[in-house]
Amino acid sequence: MATSTRATPPATPMIGVAGWSNAGKTTLIEKLTRHFTSQGLRVATIKHTHHKFEIDKPDSDTTRHRMAGAAETAIVSGTRVAVIEEIDTRGEPTLEEIATRLKPADIILVEGYKSAAIPKIEVRRAVVAAEKLLASADPLVIAIAADYELDGNGKPVFDLDDIAGLAGVIEDTCGPFDVLRRRAAG
Repeated sequence: MATSTRATPPATPMIGVAGWSNAGKTTLIEKLTRHFTSQGLRVATIKHTHHKFEIDKPDSDTTRHRMAGAAETAIVSGTRVAVIEEIDTRGEPTLEEIATRLKPADIILVEGYKSAAIPKIEVRRAVVAAEKLLASADPLVIAIAADYELDGNGKPVFDLDDIAGLAGVIEDTCGPFDVLRRRAAG
């Protein structure tokens, strides 16, 4: 019996951006997304929250569909699609399950998921400096982005606004992205 020699394509690399509340995770994700997309890379993002959230307005058609018992509701227009899934009985899906639902991307930036088994950048702001340094206990923290000076416990520490430096660490971890940039340049 012949076996296939075709390799399974590698999963899209994921890099986490983790930190305490109000540390600047969302702002850093925005800046990294702009950086990589300006180079022609397709970036996907995943945001984790511990709070219940709503993405459709009360009394909207999709809310009415969900309230009527739909397990999944999709809303589609010429420019956007969103799928809302109720997960009350199954529990929260894993990061990997969510990542497999996304369309192909060159990199996935993940906000939150502090304890996920993915490489991550820890975000620190002086206003939350009293919080425990994640890098001290998490070997998957590859760098720290901070707006103040700190000991990174052996991890490189970048200024929070050093997007090129942080992107370089990401590329060293997930890259190289040269082939993707050439593809984007056409």
